Amino acid sequence: MAKIIKVAKVGVKKKNGYLYFVDKKGDISMVQMNRGGKKKKATKKKAVKKKKVVKKKAKKKVVKKKKR
Repeated sequence: MAKIIKVAKVGVKKKNGYLYFVDKKGDISMVQMNRGGKKKKATKKKAVKKKKVVKKKAKKKVVKKKKR
């Protein structure tokens, strides 16, 4: 990994919630961060009713006993 070296101090006062970076032109730019702040409350999902599956009972076969 390369070692990070501070080249120069710039008189930029940072605002909370912004990301500061050097853009393609070499200027210092800032962008509002997408994270942080208040989180949205999760909406409750409606419960899906399950269909009742009715199992048919299998008829028992009657086996006749053989006479000896």
